[in-house]
Amino acid sequence: MTTQGAVEFDPFSAEFFNGAYRTFRRLRDEAPVYYSEKWDFWALSRYEDVAPATRDHETYSSAKGATLDAVKAYDGAIPPPKVIISMDPPEHQKMRKLVSSVFTPRAIASLEDMVREKIYERIDALDPRSFDVVADFSALFPNEVITTMLGVPKEDREQIRRWLDLLLERRIGEIIVPPEGLEASMNTGVYYYKLIQQRRADPRDDMISRLIETEIERDGVVDKLTDVDIAGFATLLGGAGAETVTKLVGNAIVAFADFPEQWQALRADRSKIPAAIEELLRYEAPSQYQVRTTTRDVTLHGTTIPRGSVVLLLTAAATRDERMFGDPDRLDIGRERKMGFNLAFGYGVHSCLGAALARMESRIALDALLDVIPEYEVDRDGLRRVAMSNVCGWANVPVGRLG
Repeated sequence: MTTQGAVEFDPFSAEFFNGAYRTFRRLRDEAPVYYSEKWDFWALSRYEDVAPATRDHETYSSAKGATLDAVKAYDGAIPPPKVIISMDPPEHQKMRKLVSSVFTPRAIASLEDMVREKIYERIDALDPRSFDVVADFSALFPNEVITTMLGVPKEDREQIRRWLDLLLERRIGEIIVPPEGLEASMNTGVYYYKLIQQRRADPRDDMISRLIETEIERDGVVDKLTDVDIAGFATLLGGAGAETVTKLVGNAIVAFADFPEQWQALRADRSKIPAAIEELLRYEAPSQYQVRTTTRDVTLHGTTIPRGSVVLLLTAAATRDERMFGDPDRLDIGRERKMGFNLAFGYGVHSCLGAALARMESRIALDALLDVIPEYEVDRDGLRRVAMSNVCGWANVPVGRLG
């Protein structure tokens, strides 16, 4: 990702998928307003620039898409059905009001028993002496949680997981979604559309049935979600919701292996688990960057980003910015948190609706793993990264219990 001359940043390179933190440091120091000639995008990497930009939806628009390939395909193409992360206000507020009813604090709290059951089903199936934290555990239970919430029959849940993996995967060096990813996206949308028709005819106690019933009144006009809206939201929730927790737990076990004293501190005081999750999200968040399009010229550090430009807000670089965080490349679960500490779940109008659920799942999962592997080592030769759009994490994290 780097040459002996100017810093180079390519979000579709093997070097990026394998962890770009050295390049992020060079970007912050040498090119805080970076331009990629290869892919025609700009990138911001310093906390002081990224955090305000995530809040400024008027300047940094989401309307053309949330991934680089989507934004590049937008102009001159028939746009796909819009989802909430690809909307600006006021359209965004309307959609958020309609879908937020299923993510109230009370609604999330009511899910804890189900979440715990899904996690411990997987924990009980593990051989604690040796297992793969991702392939045998964290890649499985988040999908079970999300699809159970949505009302997907048990026999279809594994197929949904396989489709969502294909939808996110990328080939190294290519910006486009591979054909198998496009097919998986279509299959997922069609599946949920058919399930919505079933729930309209026969409502159940599940999220899709509740989304069908949801409505808001504004100026005497009743707004409801269309079947396409619900199918798009279900697909988004399945991908973003499941992958976030999958990658967070895998990243956590590798990070704690690098800083074993922090794992032992967590064992000694499990009340620190919520704080540990926030630090893990700062240290290596599953979501590495957010894609926006500028609605006006923006000048930062003496460089002007023209109106209509694609901008990558490198949240993973911002949360390792030594200008904001002391010793940022060290995992410290006791680190003092400040306002805006965590950009991993969005900031401003696009803050993640499912953040509380993801935190709950991660809290229960880490608590369980502390019992299963109180001391462990990672088989470094077996570690394998994913190559996914916007996402950072592991496909395989083999561990062995010590003692």
